[in-house]
Amino acid sequence: MAKRILLVDDEPLLIKGLKFTLEKDGYETLTAFDGEEALEVFNNNQVDLVLLDVMLPKLDGIVVCQRIRETSNVPIIMLTAKGEDMDKILGLEYGADDYMTKPFNILEVKARIKTILRRATPERPEQENKVLKVRDLVVNPVNRSVSLDGKDIRLTAKEFDLLSLFINNRGRVFSREEMLDAVWKNDYAGDERTVDVHIRRLREKVERNPTQPEFIFTKWGVGYYFTDRDD
Repeated sequence: MAKRILLVDDEPLLIKGLKFTLEKDGYETLTAFDGEEALEVFNNNQVDLVLLDVMLPKLDGIVVCQRIRETSNVPIIMLTAKGEDMDKILGLEYGADDYMTKPFNILEVKARIKTILRRATPERPEQENKVLKVRDLVVNPVNRSVSLDGKDIRLTAKEFDLLSLFINNRGRVFSREEMLDAVWKNDYAGDERTVDVHIRRLREKVERNPTQPEFIFTKWGVGYYFTDRDD
């Protein structure tokens, strides 16, 4: 079944070009030209990925991203013409999986979409399909679900990949660069602070008290690591 991508931008020519290129590659596309329309289209259709501009009429892309994240883990790529770090970090902080700065190469857009969709529904070796449990934290690689104390936790694709990286390498300290290489791979060339934003969001979701973590710890000056014991 073809993956369906929601394209959200107030530039008709950009939407037209993206729609033509992506449909030529076998994707289905839906379009919206302002924030309110984007939410309406998203809420009334099955969507596999959202390509979302930051600067939109009626509701800006950050608000749209936040609203979507209240109900869905669908991958979101933010588009910005500003090229400002705060827009990039803010977008990721509100739940986006990646960002791209305009003007961009259409081949890069296609590569990012392909990578993120593949990562959202990965093919895993049998040994990686086992449910992982660390005390009351349960991670299921098959359906990419997470629960703590029996309650479901909603993670974005990147947050789940980070948690999986940690839980499969308990005790190993990962630098920010190593985490970018392992989780973002070649589809990211931004600021390493993005890792810190994702770690903070992940802690807020999987730690009972993010200021006193039980699972994800900081190795000052080096990076982060996961442990199943109190440190």
